[in-house]
Order: sequence, then structure tokens, then C-alpha cells
Amino acid sequence: MIEVYIDGASAGDPGLSGAGVYVKVGDGTTQSYRFPLGNMSNHEAEFQALIRGLELCVENKWQIVSFRTDSQAVESAVDKRYAKDKRYTVLLETVLSLADQLDLFFIKWIPSKQNKAADELARKAIQLNRSSK
Repeated sequence: MIEVYIDGASAGDPGLSGAGVYVKVGDGTTQSYRFPLGNMSNHEAEFQALIRGLELCVENKWQIVSFRTDSQAVESAVDKRYAKDKRYTVLLETVLSLADQLDLFFIKWIPSKQNKAADELARKAIQLNRSSK
């Protein structure tokens, strides 16, 4: 099973944002990804991190995956397949469409202290935003 740790971060709400994806592959290796996202809210950045992580899984043909997020809003929306806030409906639809392409998909909420690698990647992605301007 592939473990995927995701985090989104914003410098302001909304503000320059980034997504971090930290992957523990079944053979014990890890992969790190950071994605500059432009201006958006923190919740949007969290959803974008999940989308980017799912896209990586589909591209790499990882079919059995377990995601970890420190965003209770994202975990709850995916678990219930429903976003309370209508601003996130399209993002959730994208997430569900990608997740449905996998054989087995789990998402679990974890405390921030257990998500430091993805958090650091998301913050570095914000810096990439700044340096590209």
C-alpha cells in the first residue's frame, strides 16, 4: 500500500499558496513533490494538494493508496462525498473522479505534527511562487 501525506498552505487567506505531497512507496523509498498554486484560500490549497496527490497515483498506476491529511474539512468532505461549502463542490467532484479510478482509496485525518514533511513541501511551494514573480 502506498501512503500519501498531503498538505496545502496559504500565505494569507486568500494568498499565495502551495501544495506538498510526500509519498511512501511500498519498497520503502519516499518521493517529495511541491506545487506552487497561485492565490487561493487555505481550504482550496488543501483540496489542491489532494488532487495533485491523486493525479500522481493515477499517473504512476498506484492502485492501493492511503492518504493522510491534517485538514479535517477535506477528510470529512471526501469521507461523506459532500462539501458543506458550495465553493468546494467542484474541487470535491475532481477528487472523487480521481479516487474512483483507484482500486482502493482511503483518507485519514492526522494531527499536524504527524504531517511535517508535507507541510514543509507546501511552504516551499509558496516560496517558489514568490521567486517566480
